[in-house]
Amino acid sequence: MSRFLLGILGGMGPLATVDLMQKIIEETPAHSDQQHAPVVVWNVPQVADRQQALAGTGPSPLPQLLHGVRRLNGAGASHILIACNTAHHWYGELAAASRAPLLHIADATLDSLRPERGERIGLIATQGTLDAGWFQQRIAALGGETLTPLPQEMREWFVPGCYAVKRGDLRGGGELLSRLAQALAARGAARLILACTEVPPAFAAIDSPWRSVSVDPTRALARAAVRHWLAYRDGV
Repeated sequence: MSRFLLGILGGMGPLATVDLMQKIIEETPAHSDQQHAPVVVWNVPQVADRQQALAGTGPSPLPQLLHGVRRLNGAGASHILIACNTAHHWYGELAAASRAPLLHIADATLDSLRPERGERIGLIATQGTLDAGWFQQRIAALGGETLTPLPQEMREWFVPGCYAVKRGDLRGGGELLSRLAQALAARGAARLILACTEVPPAFAAIDSPWRSVSVDPTRALARAAVRHWLAYRDGV
């Protein structure tokens, strides 16, 4: 087996995991199968709900996440990606338990975003991700300002939109989530971060006009992973 092996901690949900895999392939310059990155995936959906855990209404997913990290390390992963924004709440514990380094989705996103000083960035994410502040802190450090959804917008558009995608209704989810994007833009957001892995596939399903002003953290994470692969593959 190659000494380079991407590991994906997935299942949160399964569609988000496949979306990350697809974007790794799309972002890789390759002329043959052999020029693509080797990937091993732990796509096990039986992980406790992250939103419910952080809201105090459900069990912690940490034991299942740690199990997935152990399995990826056992498979020989050299780098690990978490195919869920909210699961990064447990990034510290997972990184400490892993021999392989974990790439952080917020770091990858801000590498792609690079906000201008004073630029207002809308953030679409779970309440747990919003409360954690990873994206807001990084945006502020680069001189930008974050606009986040109002509580009513989370209740009426984000949460039902997110769970619509999880049950396979991408178009219905996309319509709800696009309303949230429109509300953030109306309050002055010049660009949007789609910091929930259910949002980019939902926007793609309806060809949402907000895709043109959005940064997709899943794609940003894929690009970060591909940079590591190319450095290894091409001996940079």
